[in-house]
Amino acid sequence: MFRPMRPIRPVRAVRPVGRPLARGLVVGGAAYAAGRAGARRAAEEQDQDRAIAELQAEQDRAAQQQAGQQPAYAPPPTAPAPAPAAAPAAPAAGGEDVASKLAQLAQLVQQGLLTPEEFAAAKARLLA
Repeated sequence: MFRPMRPIRPVRAVRPVGRPLARGLVVGGAAYAAGRAGARRAAEEQDQDRAIAELQAEQDRAAQQQAGQQPAYAPPPTAPAPAPAAAPAAPAAGGEDVASKLAQLAQLVQQGLLTPEEFAAAKARLLA
């Protein structure tokens, strides 16, 4: 006959499981990828800064060594200057002497003691 009623349960709202979870995955994945890319860029910048610092240190050491050696090398550039100045006295001696003087000047250019401009000027003095 009369059956007792079951107690009324409140109706639960059914949460959609797929969409919020997917949205969280996308947002979290994007944030993770952005964080890794930022960390990678920071590491590359640190490596680049370290390489630049090493190169600058090498250049500084080379400049200090060169500065320390310059006084030893400073007198030789003034030493070849008298050789072209002494060259005009050679034409009076003869033709073979001029050829030997030109050969000496060419050797000085090859050794790097004379510039090509200085060689041309000395050659013009010899041939004049």
